[in-house]
Amino acid sequence: MPLALFRRSRSGRDPRGAGLVHPVPQGAGAFHCEVADPMGQPMSGADVTVTRVANGRVVAKATSDPYGLVFLTLPSGRYGVMIAADGLQPHQQTLDVVAGETLPLTSVQLHMGRPPELPQPGTWLFDPPHTAIRFIAKHVGMAHVHGRFTRFDGGIQVANDMADSRVEVQIDAASITTGNKTRDNHLRSADFLDVERYPYIHFSSDRFLYRGGTKWTIQGALTMHGVSRTVELDTGYLGMVNGGYAEELRCAALATAELHREDYTLDWRSMLARGIAVVGPTVKLELDIQAMYHSHDTPTPPE
Repeated sequence: MPLALFRRSRSGRDPRGAGLVHPVPQGAGAFHCEVADPMGQPMSGADVTVTRVANGRVVAKATSDPYGLVFLTLPSGRYGVMIAADGLQPHQQTLDVVAGETLPLTSVQLHMGRPPELPQPGTWLFDPPHTAIRFIAKHVGMAHVHGRFTRFDGGIQVANDMADSRVEVQIDAASITTGNKTRDNHLRSADFLDVERYPYIHFSSDRFLYRGGTKWTIQGALTMHGVSRTVELDTGYLGMVNGGYAEELRCAALATAELHREDYTLDWRSMLARGIAVVGPTVKLELDIQAMYHSHDTPTPPE
């Protein structure tokens, strides 16, 4: 079904929005639309990206509100608009914005997209040069600290039923790096990771839960600092391609989780009481994974 097009109007009003007038800055134009899901219901949380055609630069981003509505003001010019939501076919449209004019409220319905092909059953090994394990933590009272682990190994055992698959990751705790030698040494010390006693951080999954579209939740046990806790990785599957060192089969995913440091006996309040400047009580973990299908001729990643 073709999607509705944005049409230009000088009125700035629409029968469905009678009496509602949006202020538009002098010299600007505007467009607004309502986004509907495949069932025709208002869709909140749809991502709207506006790009200037002349130079390809993104000039505005927005998210549809609980009623599926979006309103944006823009300088005059030609723009590309993309409206997207996970698991649905994106809507793309080119429009001309004219100063003093507002495009009428127009309905855009998103339809089910074709999900990417799932990885074939078998063993998939992480490719370290194309995989990153990162974290973000807020330094108490200050800016965020960004870091990563540089040494790790692991993979995915894909079952015939994806829900029965397993992920396992082992991280060398001493490989933590934040770009500051003093801070990194402190993070390796007994105040934090205590890498002498606990040299590895280990994750082993026990459930794959499908959430629709390209979204999965991977549940499992994360062992760190001698303590194991159940965590959930919010995972977006990015697809499967042939490519890389020898055109081998690869798959990719991006997974995130929020960890609570006190769950792993890292008592930040005690550290503050002792005058130790530390990161905050929560840490965001991000795994940007690319894995190669393991076979007799799978190439060895370079060091």
